[in-house]
Amino acid sequence: MQPSPRKRAMEHPEPKTITKRDLVQRIADSTGQTKVLVRDIIQRFLDEVSQELVRGNRLEFRKFGVFEVRSRPGRTAQNPKTLAKVQVPPKRVVKFKVGNVLKKRVEATAPPEAGASAPPAPPAAGPSSAGGFGGGGFGTGPSPTGTD
Repeated sequence: MQPSPRKRAMEHPEPKTITKRDLVQRIADSTGQTKVLVRDIIQRFLDEVSQELVRGNRLEFRKFGVFEVRSRPGRTAQNPKTLAKVQVPPKRVVKFKVGNVLKKRVEATAPPEAGASAPPAPPAAGPSSAGGFGGGGFGTGPSPTGTD
């Protein structure tokens, strides 16, 4: 017998949506910087990432993941209601490939399957701790390969 939708929702609550404002608040609180400064830095970072993707460049954040632009060819699709053929034009899309450290961290905290016990929670780790994504965050100097 399947659990009721309400019981299922209690077992696996919906993930929360975290906004840029939420991240700004967290970072400002943890660093002692003003929210205005943190917001401006995050916005500048996002603007730079966007500009590089528009230019067609690949962005690699070691251990976190890679953003790149892929070209999709045009194709013929079918409207499921009317069964009419529709031409879909070629387009460019952004693809994200998750890095190994992020992948392992997400998998380690995945919600348990129904009836299974939850895995132990990993210790809380900030970006500069042993389980983090780098040696101290952005701006700590160039990598040996110059690709960070």
